[in-house]
Amino acid sequence: MNMTGLMLSILFGMIGMGYLMYGKKMGEFVPLGVGAGLLVAPYLVANSIVLVVVCVVLMAAPFILRQW
Repeated sequence: MNMTGLMLSILFGMIGMGYLMYGKKMGEFVPLGVGAGLLVAPYLVANSIVLVVVCVVLMAAPFILRQW
């Protein structure tokens, strides 16, 4: 793993932890699932560009789903 991938993994892991804590505190399942997805995604995706795209889509999901 290169330095970019490592830094992105740490960044998205911290954001995922925030989503997990928020989802647990508020009792909402969407942020809880997004947080878990953000924590797992760096282990499953090796390419940095694909990782950024996947994580940005995951982070936007609660805002998109809230409007529906």
